[in-house]
Amino acid sequence: MEYLRTPDSCFSNLPDYDFTPHYIEVDDFEGASLRMHYVDEGPKDAPVVLMLHGEPSWSFLYRNMITQVSQQGFRVIAPDLIGFGRSDKPTKQTDYTYQRHVDWLSNLISMLKLNDITLVCQDWGGLLGLRLVADYPNNFARVCAANTFLPTGNESLGKAFHQWKEFSQQVPIFPAGGIIKGATTTELSEQVINAYNAPFPDESYKAGARVFPLLVPASPQDPASVPNQQAWQKLKQWRKPFLTAFSDSDPVTAGGDKIFQKLIPGCQGQQHTTIKNAGHFLQEDQSEVFAKVVIDFMQNNK
Repeated sequence: MEYLRTPDSCFSNLPDYDFTPHYIEVDDFEGASLRMHYVDEGPKDAPVVLMLHGEPSWSFLYRNMITQVSQQGFRVIAPDLIGFGRSDKPTKQTDYTYQRHVDWLSNLISMLKLNDITLVCQDWGGLLGLRLVADYPNNFARVCAANTFLPTGNESLGKAFHQWKEFSQQVPIFPAGGIIKGATTTELSEQVINAYNAPFPDESYKAGARVFPLLVPASPQDPASVPNQQAWQKLKQWRKPFLTAFSDSDPVTAGGDKIFQKLIPGCQGQQHTTIKNAGHFLQEDQSEVFAKVVIDFMQNNK
């Protein structure tokens, strides 16, 4: 599998992101391996908080939350999905599948021997993370879902998603930083916008970012439809703590929290919240509020 590796120089002097990089080698399914980057902060023997990003962000999205949560004595693991951040970037869109992303994250969990995990997931972090919860329920203790969903192809994805999907395939230059900026309620500095562009020196690095919208199952014939339906059957039996913390200004995932609350038994009795003055990327808009929600959730559900 042909891939690109973003030069380390692209990641120098990023605001509030001075974490030591860590790497594992994951299977590329073609007889070789790819390098996956992850942040690992906090005591190594502490309960694990696995923060999964989505599209087209990377672990930089969680930078403030990583610091806040790890300072409370938790171990925070925040990987960069293959194709994003400091992880390797296969050059063909066909190199990326929904299942491969699940498998790459499965490699991370097994190689780092992660247990007692609290999953914090947003956007594609939920589409992937909730599959992991269904596949490895004994490894997970809690779930905090924000602005995400687990589609099966049996429901409409909505106008906003289809507009985004069309944009992602037609725009000549895929503007990662501009996309983040457009889906927040706060003004992002030029430094922060540049940090979201940092993993992608040119268009050849963006195959993984561009293809993600195409991998969301939009019909029952999609390859991910049946696995996601199977995951839902398991999630409908999930009785461990499950919290929703959606924002109030995200047109793509609005209402998804109610679906989780209705279908997943572990949602019962939890202090579900709507985070105000936050767009799709609530980690940018309300990082302190979101971090406190996660910390309180863990402390209230030991």
